[in-house]
Amino acid sequence: MNARTRALIAAALVLGVAAGPSVLPAAAHAPVAAADRGGVPAGDAERLAAAIAGLPRPDATAALVRVGGTEGSWRGSSGVHDLRSNRPADPRARFRAGSVTKVFTAATVLQLAAERRIDLDRTARSYLPGLIPVAYGDVTVRQLLNHTHGIPAAKMAARTVEERYALRFERHDPREMVRSATGQAREFAPGTQQHYLNIGYTVAGLLIERVTGESYERTVQRRILGPLGLRGTYLPGTSPRIQGPHNHGYQLMTLEDGSRGLRDVSVWGPTDGWAAGDIISTTADLERFTKALFAGRVVRGPLLEEMFTLPRLNGELLPTYRSGEPAAYSVGLSMKRLGGREVWGKTGGRWGYNAAIASTRDGSRTLVYSVNSTDAKGQDMNQVAAALMVGAYGPPTP
Repeated sequence: MNARTRALIAAALVLGVAAGPSVLPAAAHAPVAAADRGGVPAGDAERLAAAIAGLPRPDATAALVRVGGTEGSWRGSSGVHDLRSNRPADPRARFRAGSVTKVFTAATVLQLAAERRIDLDRTARSYLPGLIPVAYGDVTVRQLLNHTHGIPAAKMAARTVEERYALRFERHDPREMVRSATGQAREFAPGTQQHYLNIGYTVAGLLIERVTGESYERTVQRRILGPLGLRGTYLPGTSPRIQGPHNHGYQLMTLEDGSRGLRDVSVWGPTDGWAAGDIISTTADLERFTKALFAGRVVRGPLLEEMFTLPRLNGELLPTYRSGEPAAYSVGLSMKRLGGREVWGKTGGRWGYNAAIASTRDGSRTLVYSVNSTDAKGQDMNQVAAALMVGAYGPPTP
């Protein structure tokens, strides 16, 4: 976590939300609905409630939160279902969980590794020889999953949110994205640096299909969603709509008349994310998944340690590409030190939606949230989301 993000979280505790443009219609703030305060210390409950109080605000229109574990539980929701009706946000709603998808993809690969159908130390090219070129022939499966592969991002036609909105229904083929990425020079030698990108998980999704002989979506459903009873969770394929009840997502952007305002972005094609970022879920399902994962019921045995092992070289954490900061991503998860302890989890962002799962290693405290952020893919963490992290675990520590 860089200094800028640390400052953001500190500010979130004090201010709740940064000042922003007056883009929200006049509406009464929805009260925080706390359905369960099962043993969470009063101070923590107050901080969590404060983090989502007063929604909708300029940078978020709704929030759904579940805290669990042996330290107690807390559930809350705030904000509105949509800005037209101003109905209260539905706490059971589905949402786009973005890169939380990577945890499901990583867990699926690790399950296949446990069955010896995938070898983490083998090269991706050995599984996909017709797709991965010789120039990337030394990239291993583990390096795909811990972002140390050196493959650059696929080239995309759109750069700004406005351009992406105009092309929101464009379909992206994962093989073409891999060809676009591997047609460029590599960023660094595999295993020497870390750069968080989607492309490694796009390759991993194709690898899953190659090994299992079935679609990525079918494999995740059969191995994880079905066995855990995650009935509110699904992989959307090419459908741009969220099935079932969902709170609308909004994004701040430049409108046709040149003004800055919020646009409803709830309907948006998911194919640029695929195995790296297209899952749709609920807070209840993600809480169940998180507890099962950390308890060793999804990935069993020694391979679970891959998810709690940051990449090193000669005993030192790898540097992050360009910034030089210590590597923070493992296979599927990332690690932050909050409140004096290690917190492992994964955040995700799709336009209009931010989500996260997190837990201490022993499962004493879990956190799942969905925040309908109007700055969901900005350079900095949304302040409502940041305040929730600190409310659940405490401030960042060295």
